[in-house]
Formats: sequence, C-alpha cells, structure tokens
Amino acid sequence: MYFQHIYDKTLAQSSYFIGCQKAGIAAVIDPKRDVDTYLAIAQEQKMQITHILETHIHADFLTGSRELAALTGAVMYLSDEGGAHWQYEFDHVGLKDGSRIQLGNLEFEVLHTPGHTPESISFLLTDKPASSEPVMLFTGDFVFVGDIGRPDLLEKAAGLIGTQETGAHQMFLSLKKFSALPPYVQVWPGHGAGSACGKALGAVPSTTTGYEQVRNWAFRFEQDENGFVQYLLADQPEPPKYFAMMKKLNKVKRPLLTEVPALKKLDVVSLKRGLDKGYKLIDTRDKNVFAKGYIPGSINIQNNNSFNTWAGWFLDYETPFILLADPDQLDDITRKLMRIGLDNIYGYIPSIKVWEEEDGRLEQEPVISIDEFKTLYQNNGIQVVDLRGATEYTASHINGADHVFIGSLPNNLNKISKDKKVVIHCQGGDRATIGYSLLARQGYKNILNFSEGMNKWLQEKNPVVQ
Repeated sequence: MYFQHIYDKTLAQSSYFIGCQKAGIAAVIDPKRDVDTYLAIAQEQKMQITHILETHIHADFLTGSRELAALTGAVMYLSDEGGAHWQYEFDHVGLKDGSRIQLGNLEFEVLHTPGHTPESISFLLTDKPASSEPVMLFTGDFVFVGDIGRPDLLEKAAGLIGTQETGAHQMFLSLKKFSALPPYVQVWPGHGAGSACGKALGAVPSTTTGYEQVRNWAFRFEQDENGFVQYLLADQPEPPKYFAMMKKLNKVKRPLLTEVPALKKLDVVSLKRGLDKGYKLIDTRDKNVFAKGYIPGSINIQNNNSFNTWAGWFLDYETPFILLADPDQLDDITRKLMRIGLDNIYGYIPSIKVWEEEDGRLEQEPVISIDEFKTLYQNNGIQVVDLRGATEYTASHINGADHVFIGSLPNNLNKISKDKKVVIHCQGGDRATIGYSLLARQGYKNILNFSEGMNKWLQEKNPVVQ
C-alpha cells in the first residue's frame, strides 16, 4: 500500500492519496480544488487515479473531485445517505452504510456516521495482503484529534433552522460505531488545528481509535446524551460567511477549473475602471506596510494562512474583485482563492506604484501604541471596539469594550460611533487592520487601531473582565 497525507495549512484541511502498488491504481479522499498536487503524486508513483472518495458535502472548501475526475477519468464514490435533501446532483457511484469499495488489494468499508451532516460517511480501510483487520479510518469531519465535528453549521451557515440539535443527537449515536472499532485503528481526520469545523482540534495529523476514547472529550458522556448535546453545541466559533456557498457548490453541477489561472496585470486605467464599478481592491501586503500607505478604499487581507478564510467573509461570488499582490505570491494567492471558489478575479496590480505614478493619493492608517491607548482610555471619551470572536471576548476583554465580531462588522456599522474617537483592536492586530480598512472604506475618519491588542494588554498584566 502507498499512502500520502496532503495538508492545506490555510484551511487546516487534509486529503489523502492511497494506492495499491501491485495494481498500480490509487484513490484520493476529499481532494482540494487545485488537483495538480495529486496528479504529480500519481506520476511520481507511476499510478493511475481511478477512485475519488468524499466523506460528506463540505462547507469549508470547494472540493476538487469533479476537476480530478475530468482530468483522470476516475469514478467518484459519494454518499447516498442522509435523505433526499442530501444527494449529490451529478453522476457518481452512491454509497450506503456497509458499502465496500475495492482498490486492487485494498478495501474500503463505508460507515454512515451522521452528526456533522446527515450524509456524512467514514471509510474503514483494510490492507488485505497485510492483514484481514482494518488499519485506517478516514473520518472526514466526524472525529478529529481531540474533538468531533460541529453539528451547527447547517443552521448557522446554511440557514437550516432546527438542524443542530438533531445533528448533535445523531453524533452521539455515531460515536458508538467509532467506539466499537479495534483500539489500534489509525484515525485520519479531515481537519486539524485552526479549522472552523470544530472548537478544539488537535495539532497532530492523526490518532487512533483507542487514544481518542481515552483523551477526546466527546467520549466522557457515554451515558449522558443531553449533557453531550449541550456541551457540543456550546462555544462553537463563528462559521465563515462563505460556508453556505460551499454547501451549495459542492452539491450541484458547477463550472470546473482544471488548472490554476494566470491573472491579468492591470494598468491604472483598468484599475480605476474596476474601482469605479465597485470592485473591491484586496491589498494582500503585510499590515504594517499597509498602514504606511494604502490606496483609498482598499481592504487589507494579508497573504498568510488565514487569507482565504477572511476573503470568504468579505467577498461575494457575483462581483469581480482586484488583488494588490507581489507577482511572486500570485500562484499561492490564486490557489487559496480557488479552494473556496473565489474565481472572479478582475486582475491584479503588483504594488501601490501603479496608483502613485498617476498622482494617486495614498492614505495612512493611524496605529497607536498601548501607552497612547491607555491615555485615551483613561480620559473616558472614546469607544473601544473588540473585533475578536464571541468566545474570545467572553473569556476576557477590556472593561467597557463593545463587542463586534470582525466578520459581522459590515452588517453592524450602526454600532460604531461616528461622533467620537473609536479604538479598535483584536488579539494581535491582523483582524483589527481588516476592520480599520473596512471602516475607512465606509468613510469613517475617527478610527484608531490599537494593533498590539489583547496580546500586549495581557502581557502587561492590565485588568480584564472575565
């Protein structure tokens, strides 16, 4: 057996390449959309990709199953569980609980494991030449390292009211199937630390069934189903806005993108034309560079591991947008956007010089130190706005700070004063700079960014409300 774990750290998402070396064929589980990664592995290993498997209809990324099938001729094996509303709307081989898939000398057994979603399945792998006992379990968003999949996404992200309690009870029952497996089975989940598909995912890539039954919080409620449901639904992070679109696009027929597209470099005329049409300009530079001089109206989303998540909060799927990005980073940025289906890129500019050379005016972001913030705070004439998530804010915050989660800021501008100075902050500055740029774009002139945020506030042992 050949096995390779492929990890996208930007979405904390795992996919898997599993091959039967004797037969020269391979399967890919939950592929990301830039599928050249799997084609390269197949070429290196002299294998043909013949099977594509998915654990469920994903919400956090746009799968590359159909792109990979189009390029290789592989067959897609997808869940037919969950009822009429949870069926894929394109050709595939349907899977039910107990279905078996042969891949040369390897065999996958399908376990229906609803909870995160109604159609969720896991794949139990047996390497028959080595043993008649199962060796690996691919759980998708069912069981993670140290956590389990959240059942509230359908309600909070997709608007399916009343589904989270049902999902939580289904998850309780699905865990009984997991507990019945031998304790030595390796568990390879769909996500790792940093994913919004759970609240406490571990950082190591895999675990075992036995270890999770000892250390995973979910197995402490063996007889207390109601306590389990209550704990599972509490304190889940805010689901990114784009999740609802992923649920739709992963289920229906859609345009395919089988290679990473080359982006058009814009001159100042094309740039201004796009801006005049209302296209957003996403400035991907470091927040400190952005603060020293930025094109008016641009939104700073740094090209780091969180880039595509925040892009998914603030870009829509109908309106084109523009990138300000170093040409050396374009491939990386385009891949990140592809993975959540943001393909509508009007073009890019390589730097602010395109704007400056045409006598374009730059603006600067007022970033204040902790001492400056304390002076303003003690004079009690300002509004302090905490842009972190609800769980972070509840855990500890600066006394008197109003809470407006950064993802919901565009819909809560009425909560931001226009009459007095407003100091915004987050944990370490990234989200606050996004927030500043969003507010400046809306015409706010009274915003100050305490970029060092809660990290600095706590480091200096300043008081907090808990």
